[in-house]
Amino acid sequence: MKYYFIAGEASGDLHAGNCMRELIALDKSADFAFTGGDLMQEVTGKKAAIHINQMAFMGFIDVLKNIGTIQKNFKIVKADILRYKPDLLVLVDYPGFNLRMAKWAHENGIKVDYYISPTVWAWKEGRVEIIKKYTNKLFVILPFEEAFYKKHDLKVYFVGHPLIDAIEQKKDSLKTKEQFIKENGLSQKPIIAVLPGSRVQEIERMLKIMIQVTLQFKDYQFVVAGATNLPKAYFEPLKEKNIKVVFNQTYELMTYAVAGIIKSGTSTLESALFNLPQVVCYKGGGLSFKIAKMLVNTKYISLPNLIMDEPVVKELVQNDLTTKNISDELEKLLNDKPYRDAILSNYNILKNNLGGIGASKRLAMEVFKDVSQKN
Repeated sequence: MKYYFIAGEASGDLHAGNCMRELIALDKSADFAFTGGDLMQEVTGKKAAIHINQMAFMGFIDVLKNIGTIQKNFKIVKADILRYKPDLLVLVDYPGFNLRMAKWAHENGIKVDYYISPTVWAWKEGRVEIIKKYTNKLFVILPFEEAFYKKHDLKVYFVGHPLIDAIEQKKDSLKTKEQFIKENGLSQKPIIAVLPGSRVQEIERMLKIMIQVTLQFKDYQFVVAGATNLPKAYFEPLKEKNIKVVFNQTYELMTYAVAGIIKSGTSTLESALFNLPQVVCYKGGGLSFKIAKMLVNTKYISLPNLIMDEPVVKELVQNDLTTKNISDELEKLLNDKPYRDAILSNYNILKNNLGGIGASKRLAMEVFKDVSQKN
């Protein structure tokens, strides 16, 4: 069978790649074309039609600035799909692009499945009708999403969260703490992880605020998870402050750190799955944030809080993201044992709610079943 996947961000690359790996095990004739990243390329041995480096834009203003590139990407992907003639198009997250692609594919007689729901429960609930009209099946990864979509009569399946699989796969190959410290020139001080994100805008808006907190915690070493898709020049100023940057070792960093300063997004859930107490950070462009605040209907921005529907971890958003506020929360994470234990206890409940291991396999089985029904 011929599968075309569209992923536009790093998390989508990870989850699509894992699904592809499981499809290869299920379908001996599986063949792929896609937009995505290095992980999808590694699994398939093929080159992406467009790499995620040319697809990830953040916020309303950044999208408007790059509208020409986005329109060009649409043309390239549409032409590639028509050339490839897939049995099934699998859209992975990335709703601004993929919902438009679902409509186009449907109009061109291409069967569409959607994996990782757009956050229509948070804003733009009208997009439910687009998903319902133009996709065959919707696969969701958060437990509350299945009930939400069933109210709207969609064919929806909760397959569990794929991060659990991704982490389990990595655990056996992680460096030991001794290796991690030695190879990165770290000291024996306890580690505080800093994850500022993988987008230029995130680095520019948040990294400086995050690292200023180092002055208040002399007994700890701060280690930044660098993004390989960004020029290393973005991380050069950290050398002057004697702050280490590691690349492609985020899971080791989460494993051996005692606390984390984590940008909002998938990494907040990864931190929870690694039992890393964290303070969550978000700072968008001023106008983009004001627009989002008017449109978004959700109490939380971090995945642990959204899944648990309670403030499991502290969120510092926009003007609340200050060095002092980060410092105050770190102090509690490091020195208030009941506070820290409560977070870890909630993490355990969260894990039980996510469906356990096997999400990628369950997804692949449903996708394979779907494409087989066509033939």
